[in-house]
Formats: sequence, C-alpha cells, structure tokens
Amino acid sequence: MGCFSCFGSGRGKEDLGHYGGKGGNGGGAAGLAAAAASSSAAAGAEAGAAVAPPRAEKFPAGADKARGKGNAGSKKELAVLKDANGNTISAQTFTFRQLAAATKNFRDECFIGEGGFGRVYRGRLDGTGQVVAIKQLNRDGNQGNKEFLVEVLMLSLLHHQNLVNLVGYCADGDQRLLVYEYMPLGSLEDHLHDLPPGKEALDWNTRMKIAAGAAKGLEYLHDKAQPPVIYRDFKSSNILLGHGFHAKLSDFGLAKLGPVGDKSHVSTRVMGTYGYCAPEYAMTGQLTVKSDVYSFGVVLLELITGRKAIDSTRPAAEQNLVSWARPLFNDRRKLPKMADPGLEGRFPSRGLYQALAVASMCIQSEAASRPLIADVVTALSYLANQIYEPSPPSTSKKGGSDQRSRVGDSGSALSKSDDTGSSGHRSPKDQDDSPREHGVVNKGLERERMVAEAKMWGQNWREKQRAAQGSLDSPTGGG
Repeated sequence: MGCFSCFGSGRGKEDLGHYGGKGGNGGGAAGLAAAAASSSAAAGAEAGAAVAPPRAEKFPAGADKARGKGNAGSKKELAVLKDANGNTISAQTFTFRQLAAATKNFRDECFIGEGGFGRVYRGRLDGTGQVVAIKQLNRDGNQGNKEFLVEVLMLSLLHHQNLVNLVGYCADGDQRLLVYEYMPLGSLEDHLHDLPPGKEALDWNTRMKIAAGAAKGLEYLHDKAQPPVIYRDFKSSNILLGHGFHAKLSDFGLAKLGPVGDKSHVSTRVMGTYGYCAPEYAMTGQLTVKSDVYSFGVVLLELITGRKAIDSTRPAAEQNLVSWARPLFNDRRKLPKMADPGLEGRFPSRGLYQALAVASMCIQSEAASRPLIADVVTALSYLANQIYEPSPPSTSKKGGSDQRSRVGDSGSALSKSDDTGSSGHRSPKDQDDSPREHGVVNKGLERERMVAEAKMWGQNWREKQRAAQGSLDSPTGGG
C-alpha cells in the first residue's frame, strides 16, 4: 500500500528521526483546492478529509486558472500564496540548483535521515551561509505531494517557538523539497533509544524541559490556532531538539484542522504510527485534539521509562509500552521501577510520581477522561522548573530521593514528605520512604489527586511569574 496505518509496524518507511515525513495520505484540502488542483497530487484527495491552513481564508485571484498545468502551476501558486490579511506567505522559494549546491549535490556526507517522505540532508545556503535541513520528496506518487502542500501552508501560517521553522521550499519541475531550520541535536528519539556506547542518557531535568516544550507546541496548535489544528503524528522522532535541548515539533504533513462549531470530531482515514495512535481514532477514524493528548502521553512515558512505544525485542507482555505501563500505575510500590534505568536512580521521587500521573491521565482509554493539553502544560511547566540536584556519588541513590531537590523559580523548597509523592493527607508518623499500595476502591484516585495538585502548583507558579513580571514592568517597580 502507498500509505501506512496505525496498525503498521516497524521503523521503516513510516518513521523518520530527523525532519520526518510520511509516505501516507495527509489529506486534501477544500482551502487548498486552488493550489492543489493544479498539482497531480490533488487528483487523489480523499473526499471529506479537507485540510486548510489556519487563517488562509482565500487564495490569490486567478489561482484556479492554473488547473491542468501540472507541477509548474503548483510551483507558481505556492510562490504567491497569501494569508487572510493579504500578506504574502513568508516561506522562501528555491530552485533545485540552489538546493543541490547547498548539499554538494546531495552527497552522502550531508545525509542525515530518511523516511516515507524522502531523504533529508544538511546544507548551507549560498549567500546567507545559513545551515538548514533539506527534505527531498520521493517522486513516486500523489500522496507525498499532498503532504508537501499541507506542510508548506501549515508551517507558513503557524509560528511558535516550539514549532520548527520552515525556511522555504522548492517546486521546480517535478522536484519537491522542503527547507527547515537546522536542529543540531537531532530528534528526541536519538537521545532516548538505542544509544551508542559511551553516550550519556538524558538527565531528569532535561527530560522534563523537553516534555514541557513539546506540550507547549501542542497547546499552540490546539488553543491558539484558529481553527485548531490536530497534529496527528506526535511521536519522539518528530520532536526535534535545538541548542539547550529546546524542543520543536516537526513534520506537519498529516496535520488536520480540528472540529469547529458544534462538531465534536473530524472523520478521516486512520494515519499515524503504531503505538502512538489513540484507540478511538484507530478504531473509528474519529479525530479530536484528545487524540493528540493520548499520543503525548505515550511520548511522556517514553521520556520517563526510556522504553520505546513498540519494542518487539522485549517479552510479549512488555512490547507495547501503554499495555505494560497501565497495570503498574495501580501499585505505588512499582512506580519507582518504571523510571529509566539510564537515570541510575537520579530523579526526584515526587516528580516521578507526578509525571507518571500526568502520563496516566493522558493515555486514558476514554478520550473524555484525558486532560486538556493546557492543563498538561501547566503541570509539566511546574515540574520542568524544579531543579533536581542529584546527591554526590558517595551517597546512596536508593529510590532517587528528592530531599536534595530544589525548587527553581517558584520560591520555596519541597518539604521532606515530598519524596513520598503524597498531597499532605498522611500523618507525620507515615511520612517515610515506604510506598503504599492502594486498594481497588481507590484505583486511580491517587494519580488524579497528583495531577490536580501539580496543576494547582503550576497555576500558582504561573501567577507568581506574572506578578514578578508585572512588578518589573511597572514604572514604580524595583530594579
């Protein structure tokens, strides 16, 4: 098949670590019709799977006259696309010759990744000297062309510090290439799985920073973009890392506009990567922003546990990360064992419990039970601003105790009881390091309480940050 579904497996065509792209159907677009109709890519657009870029309410007059002119017409229309305010879309156009020169004729030494969309190269643009990543579309059918159009338009109109920047594109003849800012640290997947000998695992602070940054990217798509955008392909290989492990979402070829008005979902062909798809989407094709929240929960579990979403090398009961993790959430004694062995016990116990609680809520089977991404951002922003300081090597690492951890900008330190992960409901004599198993009647209540607590602390932290910023901005403020 030319496309892959959630029920595909393996890391071949559907999975690209750097600037990944899929060979699957990204959907046609009613709003893209004027541009896509002139491209052979639009001929196979599925009915009812319309995708249009936010705020791209119309295309320049005369665009529909280019129908039937082939790929050259597509290039011309992409070059003059404008947003709803009449502003020309910012993406730069390149000739194939320019990009060939930037990559030294696509030499192997410049090659950095490959997936269903095509090969990705590191290049340097003549004139500016800017280092970029260049993704070259496979010329093997219509579907990649549709993704190409969707990604150009989406990234030209969506701008956020946690989304990868599109520098430009090439629609020269039958060539289709995308030019992105270069992310020097590669993808999150590169730093979590199959690490080469001698490469150090990510520390706890960095993992929480990446999780919070990726969540903020999703929050922008869900809550700030109008209409909302469903990313549809959230996974560790699509989270790219810049200097200081600054996370940015990449690969928008499968993005869809979310439901508007009184609609609860959009219906589309099931696309994505096995292990990350929300169950209701995989079974019915009904897509909502909560589908992205599920996928985020899987990635958060990857960050915490160091395990892959799907790992065929593990015992049968452990190959699916979500299936392995769900039973463990109900036994508090087993939670510390879920931490990535690569952390070597260097993590705050309370932070671990709260991060697992957030992940647990995100991967709920029922979409309605999952939190909004804004609430996830609030909780993870709080956790990311805890500066965990591991004990010196001479002290015990047992349990990854966080009595030595420090609160970053929130202004107060955690109490000694924090390494139990409780919310203060235990008596002083119970404030020890011994985990407690909850009964069936209390199943799920502990993690819900931890999520609510993390949200509350996160909101308090945000209010303090805003108050501090306000005092600095005030003419009478200190300083």
